[in-house]
Amino acid sequence: MHREQTKEILIGNKKIGGGNPILIQSMTNTKTEDVSETVAQILALEEAGCDIVRCAVPTMEAAEALKEIKKQIHIPLVADIHFDYCLAIAAMENGADKIRINPGNIGSAERVKAVVEVAKGKNIPIRVGVNSGSLEEKYLEKYGKVTAEGIVESALEKVKMIEELGYDNLVISIKSSDVLMCVKAHELIAQQTNYPLHVGITESGTIISGNIKSSVGLALILNQGIGDTIRVSLTGNPIEEIKSAKLILKTLGLRQGGISVVSCPTCGRTQIDLIGLANRVETMVTKYDHLNIKVAVMGCVVNGPGEAKEADLGIAGGNGVGLLIKKGEVIKKVEEEKLLDTLEDELKKWGK
Repeated sequence: MHREQTKEILIGNKKIGGGNPILIQSMTNTKTEDVSETVAQILALEEAGCDIVRCAVPTMEAAEALKEIKKQIHIPLVADIHFDYCLAIAAMENGADKIRINPGNIGSAERVKAVVEVAKGKNIPIRVGVNSGSLEEKYLEKYGKVTAEGIVESALEKVKMIEELGYDNLVISIKSSDVLMCVKAHELIAQQTNYPLHVGITESGTIISGNIKSSVGLALILNQGIGDTIRVSLTGNPIEEIKSAKLILKTLGLRQGGISVVSCPTCGRTQIDLIGLANRVETMVTKYDHLNIKVAVMGCVVNGPGEAKEADLGIAGGNGVGLLIKKGEVIKKVEEEKLLDTLEDELKKWGK
């Protein structure tokens, strides 16, 4: 697909826009004031494949904690600010690589200017964020309800406000929990600006509903070449957001590398804890992002080899035993409880 050639922006040591690879973001759900807990979660997100992380900054203590957090992590740190412009300034002074604000709720024009002046002095990008749930009354009155047009108009108004203050180191984020409205809004704004876009379906829900809504929405947007960073917003462990985002990008051909796991849906022949095994395999293979191969997890020894023939590696089991399959050929028979370790041993040797 053709990627929109948006403006290139530097966030810490990561480049977005300008045709650079789409990066994955997530957000901590710890109390940012708790440095050790927040750092532990960010390090876990890094290991899972997170490229950029955002932390809520609701207090001055949280803003000051960013300084110590920054020392202990390895990916760009974004400060999420609402309402208090002083927190935005403090976050930048304490090392935030980017700040996320909604100029509509940050206060007066003078307060927005104060934030922009600090960002300009430090060359820190500002993510201008507008969500459907926070759309101003004037746009609700103009369009009669929340609409994609209103969201876009609101965002571009905020962008213009900052541009008039002489600053254009900007990223735009427009989100809605309504998937099709969100898609339309991105289609509209991509025609009207070349700033990089952070894409996501906000408040998408729990692991199941959130994944479905995010996958549909992100696929419709990204497949048009729109989007420079993404977040899969889930009510749950942020690690799940990274797993889902990586799979969405890989499925669309927008990210290479990493093991693709396929598994059968189970049937009456299944004589193994296939659901548990498939989940353990999916977790285990995240350590092997340098491998670009397909792994099959099958539920019976009858059809396993045939069903797994298109995979590079596969395992199939039942009745206390399991098979290790390589390029469609059975190469080893092991006890069922040794299947996972046997597969990992093979992954460790892959390509050597």
